[in-house]
Amino acid sequence: MADKYQLSEGSLRVIMSGGKVEDAIMQVLGTKRIASGSSSDKERYRLLLSDGKYLISFAMLTTQNNDKIVNGELSDNSIIKIKKYITSVINNVGKVNKRVLVILEMETLVPGHKSSKIGSPEQLPEDDSEPLPSETKNNTVSSSTSSTVPQVNGSHRNDTDVNMSMQDQLTHPISSLSPYQNKWVIKARVSNKSSIRTWSNSRGEGKLFNMDLIDESGEIRATAFRDLVDKFYDLIEVDKVYYISKCQLKIANKQFSNLNNDYEMTFTPDTIVQECHDVVDSIPQTRYDFISIDKIAHIEVDTMIDVIGVCKSASDVQMFQARSTGRDLKKRELTLVDQSNNSIALTLWGTEAETFDSASQPVIVIKGARVSQFGGGKTLSTNASTVMKINPDIPEAHRLRGWFDNEGISKTTVNISARSEGGGSQTQWINVKDVQEMGMGQGDKGDYFQVVGTILLYRSENGIYKACPKEDCKKKAADQGNGMYRCDKCNREYPNFKYLLLGSANIADWSGNIWLSLFSSEAEKVLGMSSQAVGEAIENDSQALVEIADKAHFKEFIFKCRSKMENYNDENRLKTVALRVEPVNFKEYNSYLISQINQLLN
Repeated sequence: MADKYQLSEGSLRVIMSGGKVEDAIMQVLGTKRIASGSSSDKERYRLLLSDGKYLISFAMLTTQNNDKIVNGELSDNSIIKIKKYITSVINNVGKVNKRVLVILEMETLVPGHKSSKIGSPEQLPEDDSEPLPSETKNNTVSSSTSSTVPQVNGSHRNDTDVNMSMQDQLTHPISSLSPYQNKWVIKARVSNKSSIRTWSNSRGEGKLFNMDLIDESGEIRATAFRDLVDKFYDLIEVDKVYYISKCQLKIANKQFSNLNNDYEMTFTPDTIVQECHDVVDSIPQTRYDFISIDKIAHIEVDTMIDVIGVCKSASDVQMFQARSTGRDLKKRELTLVDQSNNSIALTLWGTEAETFDSASQPVIVIKGARVSQFGGGKTLSTNASTVMKINPDIPEAHRLRGWFDNEGISKTTVNISARSEGGGSQTQWINVKDVQEMGMGQGDKGDYFQVVGTILLYRSENGIYKACPKEDCKKKAADQGNGMYRCDKCNREYPNFKYLLLGSANIADWSGNIWLSLFSSEAEKVLGMSSQAVGEAIENDSQALVEIADKAHFKEFIFKCRSKMENYNDENRLKTVALRVEPVNFKEYNSYLISQINQLLN
C-alpha cells in the first residue's frame, strides 16, 4: 500500500525555511509524548518526521489530533498528508531558538503496520531552518515592513524587540501557548469584544473588558483591566486580525469563559498589539457549535451553548427594579424557532433589549447563550460574554432563512419554554396547604407548582461550599493543603475554586409553611448577593452568612417548585426544590386570584 504514495522529498527544507508546501506527504518515524508542566495541561506529542530526504525531530501535533496517536491510527512508519500547518519558534534560554512545525490538520494515508521506513533521510541542518529572503508566502511571515504597521504598545520603553514590527517575526499558534513560555507572538482574529464593565467590592473598584481571539489552531480569552481598558478598548475591533505579544497567561476561569482552552490571557503594561493589514483568509471567523432547539429541552441548566433561530415574535421592552440592588433593569423576550419545529424564549437585557428590531423577523445567531429553567420548561438568556449577530452571512443562516420564508412561518411549533416536565402546558398556582394535602411529588416524575411565599427562615448552617472551578461542574472541591483543590468528578486538581451556595429556606403563605431547597443561582436572588461575594464575606468573618441570611427573612417571592420522592440512605423522603425564584409579578398573580374568585362565584 505504501508504494502508492511518494514522499515529498525536500519539502521539509522549504517549510522550515518559511516557504509553503501544499499537501506535503511525509512519514512519521517516531512519536514522543511531551511531559506537561501541570496536571491541568493536555498531553502534547512530538514527531520524528521524514520527507524521504530530510528528517526533523521538532514537529508537534496540536491537541485536537491527539486521538490519532491514542487510538493507534498514527504510529511509527505511518505515511501522512499534512493539510494545514504553522511554523513556530521554541525559545531556548541561552541556546539558538528552534523553529517548530506545528501540524494543525493531517490525514493518515498508510498506517504504520502496513509500511516500512522509506529512504535514508538525513537530519535537516539547523542553518536551513533560517528564513529564506525570497520565501515570504508562509502564513506566519509577512513581507510588510514595520513602517506601514500602526503599533499599539503598552510600554514606553525603547527596547528593540518592542519597537520592531511583529509582522517580521514568526508567530505561535494559540494552541501552543502556556504559562511556561513567555516569548511569543500570536496572529489572531477578534471574534468577540465585551462592553466595558465596572466592579466595586471590599478589595477596591475598577473596570475591565475581555475579548475572544481565534486562529487556525484554537481560541483563547484575553482580558484588560483598569488603565489598560482606556489604552486598548477603542483600538481593538471585532473581526479584525492583530499581532499580540507580552500578555500574562494563567489557568482559565471556566466560570466566566466557555472557550475550549485551558488558559486565558491578561493584558499587562508591556502588552503589544499591532493590527494586521494583510488579507488573512486562513484565520477563521467565529466558530459555532449549534444545538437545535428541540435538543435544548434535555440540556442541563446553566450550560452555555451556541444556537441559531428565527425571531418569530418579540415582547415589548419591560422595565422593572431589581429587588436586591434597586437598579433599574430592562428586558425583552424573543421567541426563536428553527427547522426542528420547536420554539424557545430568549431574554435580552439592557441596551440589546432596547435596540433590538423584530419587525423583519431576523435570523439570530448566539454564541454563549445560557440555558435556564422556568416552570419546568427551558429558556435562554444572554450575559456579558454572549456574542449575538443578526442576519449573519453564514450558510446556516441562509438555510434557516429559506426554510422559514417558505414553510416555517406558517408552522405550529412546540414551545419548550412553556411546557413542564410533568406534562402540563403551564405551571399551576397552588398554596402550601394544598401541596401537602394533594400529596404533590408522589409520582415517578414529580409534580410542578408555583406559590407566592414569604421566607420565614433561611438556613445559614453549611450554606456555602468550595466547588470545582469548571463552569459546568458543581462538585465539591477538596482542599489538598498545597494550594490545589481536587474535584473527584472531573478527576483533576485546580489551583482555584468557585464558591456555590447551598440554599435551604422555610417559606409560608396564609395556609401553612414548607421547606425548600434552592439552587445556587436562586439562593443568590434570595440573598441579594452572588455566591462569590458571600464567600469573600465569610473569608473575612465566619459569621457573615448569618447576618446575610437574616436580611432575607420576611421577603416575598414567587417560588416555582418541583416536589419529588428521593431515596436517601435506603429511605424515601419528599424533596421540594425551588427551580426558579422571581419577584412577585402582581399582574400575573392578580390574574390567578381573580380566576380563583370567579371559580368560587360559579
